[in-house]
Amino acid sequence: MSINVTLVRESTTSQETLDDGTTGLDLFGQDRTIVACRVDGQIRDLHLPLPDGASVEPVLIDSPDGLNILRHSCAHVAAQAVQNLHEEAKLGIGPPITDGFYYDFQVAEPFTPEDLKALEKQMQRIVKEKQSFRRRVVSDDEARAELADEPFKLELITDKGSANAEDGSSMEVGAGELTIYENVRRNGERAWEDLCRGPHVPHTGYIPAFALTRSSAAYWRGDQKNQQLQRLYGTAWPSKEELQAYRTRMEEAAKRDHRKLGSELDLFSFPEEIGSGLPVFHPKGELIKMQMENYSRQRHLEAGYSFVSTPHITKGHLFETSKHLDWYADGMYPPMRVDEERDADGNVTKQGIDYYLKPMNCPMHNLIFQSRGRSYRELPLRLFEFGSVYRYEKSGVVHGLTRARGFTQDDAHIYCSREQMKDELTRLLTFVLDLLKDYGLDDFYLELSTRDPEKSVGDDATWEEATRTLAEVAQSSGLELVDDPGGAAFYGPKISVQAKDAIGRTWQLSTIQLDFFEPGLFDLEYTAADGSRQQPVMIHRALFGSIERFFGVLLEHYAGAFPVWLAPVQVVGIPVAGEFTEYLEEVAAKLRARGVRVEVDSSDDRMQKKIRNAQKQKVPYMLIAGGDDRAAGAVSFRYRSGEQKNGVPVEEAIEEIVDAIARKVQV
Repeated sequence: MSINVTLVRESTTSQETLDDGTTGLDLFGQDRTIVACRVDGQIRDLHLPLPDGASVEPVLIDSPDGLNILRHSCAHVAAQAVQNLHEEAKLGIGPPITDGFYYDFQVAEPFTPEDLKALEKQMQRIVKEKQSFRRRVVSDDEARAELADEPFKLELITDKGSANAEDGSSMEVGAGELTIYENVRRNGERAWEDLCRGPHVPHTGYIPAFALTRSSAAYWRGDQKNQQLQRLYGTAWPSKEELQAYRTRMEEAAKRDHRKLGSELDLFSFPEEIGSGLPVFHPKGELIKMQMENYSRQRHLEAGYSFVSTPHITKGHLFETSKHLDWYADGMYPPMRVDEERDADGNVTKQGIDYYLKPMNCPMHNLIFQSRGRSYRELPLRLFEFGSVYRYEKSGVVHGLTRARGFTQDDAHIYCSREQMKDELTRLLTFVLDLLKDYGLDDFYLELSTRDPEKSVGDDATWEEATRTLAEVAQSSGLELVDDPGGAAFYGPKISVQAKDAIGRTWQLSTIQLDFFEPGLFDLEYTAADGSRQQPVMIHRALFGSIERFFGVLLEHYAGAFPVWLAPVQVVGIPVAGEFTEYLEEVAAKLRARGVRVEVDSSDDRMQKKIRNAQKQKVPYMLIAGGDDRAAGAVSFRYRSGEQKNGVPVEEAIEEIVDAIARKVQV
């Protein structure tokens, strides 16, 4: 018997007649750049027979799906290595993550660096054995019997209908059939097995380059109420060259870590006395933040935004109206019960009210729109706020400024008519991209997050209109558009601006969300030109995401060497000897009169140490002066790069600095 399939390769298709029982491996041979196949849109293992009439497409190892398969397969190899060396280890969950994978274990002692070296050697042996990954469908009872010694796997089997991507359990079980993947040696002997949905590479020899990177404590399924486990992190790549490039990037990223630079440059800190994820900005850090905010304010005023301000806390009823308590309560701090009154006997005479720290500003902005009658002549109404918000991030998720619990959103909500909607979105996306470029980021792509039917409100037709409109606006920008299925907020789809930094990492920055539902929840209306009452469309927009997070991104992007307009100290005057301090103070006074942030180092340190100190603080300009400079009314002009120009007239030096600030250049 034979079967017919449609083979899809890049932009070409062909009709193939194959023997019944032909597998993906038979079709594609031993090409190790192909790790799975997509059959009628579903990714499947290469060792499975192909069905008649199917559309078949190879999944390349360097594609996003291919990398996930590679890394999840490597996670299995890591888990096998752990149980080979630590027989008592119990298996948790091991999903792929950005640039790698992790696997959680219950072990007697935390993993040490020596353990990681031994585990890597064991993994290398498993890879060299070219153990095959073989998928086997099992019943719930069969899975329980085979995994009777794995308590965490037994829990997943019981909870298979509630598996989710956030805790990684969806990689193990879904709502349908259960499958176990066996690692089989070439002699047919079973080496290891794990509960898993797959797919996997054909055999371990398809894993050409990997490394274990670190270990840490973790909680079962990410919940601190559960058992503490040990998490093993690793990475895997299609080639040794790509693995080395990744290691180089990670070394550079470690040097640029904003938490490290924030301490070295005295910009901010996270005092234990205040609490996790709640930063305080020191004078230099606050000055940078102020410059970021002030420039943003200027640009927003020029673009026709109106500034508003709202409180940090509110009665819980507001978030009941907005439905955030229905859909977002896990991300909010617990309520504060206030205004309760009791008599002398302790009996409640007045019920208290729950107040919440606000996790977002949009409900309060809706109240501002609602505060009086609105006319179509006022639309688009663009409300803007630097609003402080508070979100209860889990402790394992908090990460410096880039994942904080308290932060300030540069938050805008735009109310417009349906007719204005598309033009306003187009204008808004252009405004967002232009402003990000002013801060030195210019390598973008866009992500379109669409509806999750299980986590959303509203009707299909409205969602389709909103999603289509955002897609058209994104496509007209000329930027690459990537789909993010199910990633929308509960009230509407969104465009996310993804920006690459100086070392090629991608950061999600601005978000633009189109909302047809919140205005209805708040009964927002305006009077149309024909006198009828109409409901506005609402556009949610956070340009930086948050000031704090954007600060952290820029700090890492520039490795602390901010462009001169953002640098907290733009110029340091360095006298060759103490007698020239007064001369440099006169130069500094002229610079300050032009708005330049300047200091004169009048310490007792030698000149070379003063230069080193300024370089460590990444100051853009050093003005050095000795006897010849003073006599000529000049300075020696030293740049952050180490380049130096001698005998530069003071007025010329001032003009160069002021011009660089105005043009927002990097020096």
